[in-house]
Amino acid sequence: MRLSPRIPDLPALDLLLSIVELGSLGRAARAHGISQPAASSRIRSLERLIGTSVLERTPSGSRPTDSGTFMVGWAREVVEAAQRLDAGIAHLLGERDARLRVAASQTVAEYLFPGWLTDLRARVPQTAITLEVANSAQVGETVLAGRAGIGFIESPRPCHGLESGAVTRDRLLVVVSPRHPWARRSAIEPRELARTPVIQREQGSGTRMSFERALAAHVTEGRAEPVLELSSTTAIKHAAAGDIGPAVLSSLAVAAELAAGTLVTVDVLGFEAWRTLRAIWPTGQRPAGPARDLYAIAYAARAQDAARTRPGS
Repeated sequence: MRLSPRIPDLPALDLLLSIVELGSLGRAARAHGISQPAASSRIRSLERLIGTSVLERTPSGSRPTDSGTFMVGWAREVVEAAQRLDAGIAHLLGERDARLRVAASQTVAEYLFPGWLTDLRARVPQTAITLEVANSAQVGETVLAGRAGIGFIESPRPCHGLESGAVTRDRLLVVVSPRHPWARRSAIEPRELARTPVIQREQGSGTRMSFERALAAHVTEGRAEPVLELSSTTAIKHAAAGDIGPAVLSSLAVAAELAAGTLVTVDVLGFEAWRTLRAIWPTGQRPAGPARDLYAIAYAARAQDAARTRPGS
């Protein structure tokens, strides 16, 4: 529906009602927080738009003309409808802001989200927040289906129908038990890593996709199948520490184990697997309300994360 060009804007109609109710253009101007010349200009623009005068100026104030009396009645209906619309929008925003559902991959959920949550709670203490943890592919499906207001993934790029924004970078490390033969070597070749069965996350995991993509840049064939597939980062760490095989995990996930000596890193010549952790949302629907706040918090933390994960650190 296309509105007629004769339809005045709401501020002009609201000002007209205030002039009639207060009996003075000057008092109405003060009530609206504008100057009297600005109020006069707004009323003159309204009169030019509709083609007739709506106010009669007298020494004692302003009163509606005959045409203005009709305009006042119609303006009141329009302004009251606008107030109902505003109340409805406020109700919708209140419902939106009352709960935030987040979907995140394991690395983000376990090692980044808790810190973000502290800052988010300070900004929106009344918002109920729920977190669904899944692999990156499942996070994308959850956000596309509308079951989460924002998602965080580790995969190289989001699936079709989603937009994304970079949050921080993370490095994947090859780790083994201190008892593993690789723990006593200065470095291994990418080809040896490719032909060795390693402990992997399940298909659809961002960690696995990023690792396979980085390895493919060095080795295109002769790659071994995983010795074990697990959907839990913690389970993979325990399996690697138990010397079942090498594992490829986020530097965020293994920091404590490396410090404790239960896992050690293995240098792979010329091989570095960096990935960008991303926030995702449906195409054309930028995060709003608490989801926007969470994205801003995650984005603001990127400088600290980048310093921690800088090559050589």
